[in-house]
Amino acid sequence: MSLTHFKRLRLSESDLDFLVETASPEVADKTKLKHILREDEDFRVSFVGDEKVFTRVMDDEEIFLKISPHLFFEILLRKASQDLAELGYTLEKNRSMSIPVFDTKDVVELMTKDTLLLYLADMLSSFMKTQNYAISFRAQEGMWHKIRFSDLDIHSLMSFCGAVGEEQRFALYKRIADICLFILGMFPEYAERDYRYPFSGQLRPQLRGRLRISPEDYEKEGRKFYQLAAEHHSAKELELSEIFWVLHESFEKARKPLNFISAHYLQYSKHRFFG
Repeated sequence: MSLTHFKRLRLSESDLDFLVETASPEVADKTKLKHILREDEDFRVSFVGDEKVFTRVMDDEEIFLKISPHLFFEILLRKASQDLAELGYTLEKNRSMSIPVFDTKDVVELMTKDTLLLYLADMLSSFMKTQNYAISFRAQEGMWHKIRFSDLDIHSLMSFCGAVGEEQRFALYKRIADICLFILGMFPEYAERDYRYPFSGQLRPQLRGRLRISPEDYEKEGRKFYQLAAEHHSAKELELSEIFWVLHESFEKARKPLNFISAHYLQYSKHRFFG
């Protein structure tokens, strides 16, 4: 998916109908209004960020029958940016307490990068339905093995980076980095509980054949693989290098709006959305 795609992102007809019916139901010429929404990016952003649109999205349990996942997450990201600007701080959690950090100015400034916000919306959409793959490889002369894995299996994806050619690595770099950001952003409690026991704080035992990844390691690996993605020639061809460099350098800030969405908007429903 190229930068050109994000810049020219088009709302589906059902997305446009939803925005118009929700934000401006009194408008007589809805066809003309939808045309303006398609052509005027600032006008489009004002509709997507409308409070009535957010409220309806949150109240409708069948929202994905009406709008695309990408629009859904764009609405939540824009709302999170607005709410964080008003709140003035984010929360950093450890095992015993939450500490307010007054960093929302930097977080909100990061979210003003429209292509980055749209990238994050697309990334969140990609985790609504994970894909399963089967890869065959030659173990030795005349002997082939097949490995099955999902694109949420960070351990398998990391191991495949050294087994595939340079052309195939870009998609793996991107997905691994996205998984790290997604888990730390939407499921930070999983990253912590998967690494250590919640009450004692002791590390869980290392399982054979499975890497144990701490929350700190998720951030470290996320930064690392966004850098690898940014340096890959495919990123340059797709004009995505800048986005990946921003995510590499501002990984912690990029997860803050995802944390806010997870804690305030999808606290009781995120497992339904992401399975």
